[in-house]
Amino acid sequence: MAQAVLVMVSVAFIAFMLFQYVGDPVVFLLGQDATPEQIRNLRADLGLDQPVVVQFWHFLVNAAQGEFGISLRQGAKVSRLIAERLPATVELAMVAAVLALLLGIPMGVYAALKRGTFVSQLLMTVSLLGVSLPTFLIGILLILVFAVNLGWFPSFGRGDVVQLGWWSSGLLTAKGWHHIVLPALTLAIFQLTLIMRLVRAEMLEVLRTDYIKFARARGLTNRAVHFGHALKNTLVPVMTITGLQLGGLIAFAIITETVFQWPGMGLLFIQAVTFADVPVMAAYLCLIALIFVVINLVVDLLYFAVDPRLRIERAGAH
Repeated sequence: MAQAVLVMVSVAFIAFMLFQYVGDPVVFLLGQDATPEQIRNLRADLGLDQPVVVQFWHFLVNAAQGEFGISLRQGAKVSRLIAERLPATVELAMVAAVLALLLGIPMGVYAALKRGTFVSQLLMTVSLLGVSLPTFLIGILLILVFAVNLGWFPSFGRGDVVQLGWWSSGLLTAKGWHHIVLPALTLAIFQLTLIMRLVRAEMLEVLRTDYIKFARARGLTNRAVHFGHALKNTLVPVMTITGLQLGGLIAFAIITETVFQWPGMGLLFIQAVTFADVPVMAAYLCLIALIFVVINLVVDLLYFAVDPRLRIERAGAH
């Protein structure tokens, strides 16, 4: 928890420095024709005439409350813009993560148990392509094949959404699912191949351990050995990578959202960079850092639920 707080304060400082070195918000708000008196008054209103330490403290307090000021480009509160775009990005990342897990783990287990077979070699070859090809190229190829040539799926947008309070969901409508297929698949392919290769490597290593040999010597079936003992221990490092990758899916959905014009935070961030909209950039940076920190913390705590050795070591220490 202490490390998490330290990381967030460090990221907040980096985000705060954007305000100091990436353009002058006063110039953006007033324009080039502003008088010196107008500039002085606005700088006083924004607190930019105070010492840097005081400004950083105010930034920390406001950031802890989810307030990052007004968007220089859209003239709306940054917190409202983020709240409008967050559901689209989270849903896209979650669908991509579920796809990656549901396909990656079984494929990795198969590639480990049936290594040397034609299908296993084919999976490993395809996984190399998935790891090597850039995301934007995968997205463009999927659009070309499934949207342009076959016409099965739309090439942009989110489709119909349902409002649930402040949260908007496209997963409750048929058109929402129709629109999310291609971007989710684009985002999932790299994670899928990564999980598959990791599961295969860990599974092969676990199958060579002494306790697996002992389980076989006890006369357990291959099914019990593979899925009751080997797979459970394989999932510990997989859980770590998957947790980090979920944060990565949200953070690096920027390219996918740009290719498919998906109305999420990534597209908002790209637009903010184009117009040097510093408040939006700072908010995005802090939010992504918070997501990574929370996911890391949850993954660390889940270790105790998955790996009984950690509980035994903790009990032994006491």
